[in-house]
Amino acid sequence: MKLTEKTVVKDVNGTVYPYNIWMQLIQTGNFGLKPSSITNPKDEFIIYELTEKEKEARFEKLPKPTESPYFVTGQPFGKLKTTDIERNKINLQEMKGKVVVINFWFINCPPCRKEIPELNKLVEKYKDNKDVVFVAIALDDKYDLKEFLKTTPFNYSIVDSGSWIASQMGIKGFPTNVVVDQEGNVQFHADGYSLAIPRWIDKTIAALLDKNISNIQPK
Repeated sequence: MKLTEKTVVKDVNGTVYPYNIWMQLIQTGNFGLKPSSITNPKDEFIIYELTEKEKEARFEKLPKPTESPYFVTGQPFGKLKTTDIERNKINLQEMKGKVVVINFWFINCPPCRKEIPELNKLVEKYKDNKDVVFVAIALDDKYDLKEFLKTTPFNYSIVDSGSWIASQMGIKGFPTNVVVDQEGNVQFHADGYSLAIPRWIDKTIAALLDKNISNIQPK
């Protein structure tokens, strides 16, 4: 079905939604559209919230995001030694045995901000697992980040003034997401915004944790 700014979209109560509103809802991946009339399916649509089962089914149909040009799957991520905005030390070499999820972003990047709620859900999901670490490398300085985080929480460990890290790795597209395995090798990487990216990050984390468990179990 072809949707345009002229497409009429209502909720079940008959309230008509402006184009920018219903498009934003659809882009969250939490809502769907269905024809309001079986006899005239192109007339107007009803917006409705997807069930968890429907979301999962939709995700299964999404292709794996295209790999970014900045990393090679299976190859070492490289050195990462810095501190976050709370001055906690971050050293990838000392994180061997852990799955490390890394996000490169900056405040004035709309797609970066757009994916934050979904990335926060991943942090919440794995909050009790000490073998999963989330690091967000921001290009912005500490003051601007502190102000931004007051209204938009980002629950990764936030590294400020990270332009030099992104530059060192040749990263030019934002956001860029990477999952590094327990040996320090890249197992997932993608740049840009896509509803599929947080799901594939989750899928990659789960696979790496399962693999680690199977490796330590007695034969």
